[in-house]
Amino acid sequence: MARAALFDVDGTLVDTNHLHVVTWWEALRQAGHDVPMHAIHRAIGLSSDDILAHLLGANRDQDQDARLSAAHTTLYGTYFDRLPPLEGAQDLLRELAGRGWRIVLATSAGGLELTALRRAIDADDVISGVSSADDVAEGKPAPDPVHRALELAETDACDAVFVGDTVWDMKAATTAGVRAVAVLCGGIPRTDLEEAGAAAVYDDPGDLLRHLDASILGRLLDPQA
Repeated sequence: MARAALFDVDGTLVDTNHLHVVTWWEALRQAGHDVPMHAIHRAIGLSSDDILAHLLGANRDQDQDARLSAAHTTLYGTYFDRLPPLEGAQDLLRELAGRGWRIVLATSAGGLELTALRRAIDADDVISGVSSADDVAEGKPAPDPVHRALELAETDACDAVFVGDTVWDMKAATTAGVRAVAVLCGGIPRTDLEEAGAAAVYDDPGDLLRHLDASILGRLLDPQA
């Protein structure tokens, strides 16, 4: 059975979480919703519908959802040509692929946004597949994106590791039975990530790469790990 490294994208491989915060804040502000940025930050990583439910509640006027999501997409789209990869992201993917790992992305992004993110990572030649928002019935923290990523990797949960930056990533991975590794570059505190199921926490992809041999990924096939 192949080993699979499953990766979230926003905040994990590409430095976009704060861009999402600002553009969601502006989209909500334009519609008359005063939502603090720290609350939006904690919701990043959910699907658009779930972000709005999380921030505005189930009793909101859901007829506004499509307009709010479209406004966010338009605002965020102005950054598509300059999304910055996180330090070590490409090198980490290439190193894992060189060691025989299958690389699959699991993201709530889709369409042009996903194209822009993949362009920022610049490692399509080592990415085996992508589980996007269009492929699953429910996004994180439901395990559906991780299950789909495992299908694309053609492997089992016991032979996979999921790397992400939010509590939603950690919950989705652990619910799916996949070991979860967290990075701090998305801005979520270490304790929150550990409480959500992170077995190990690193600063960013470059930090994980520097400690790869001693990490869960490096020890996956060790019977004593």
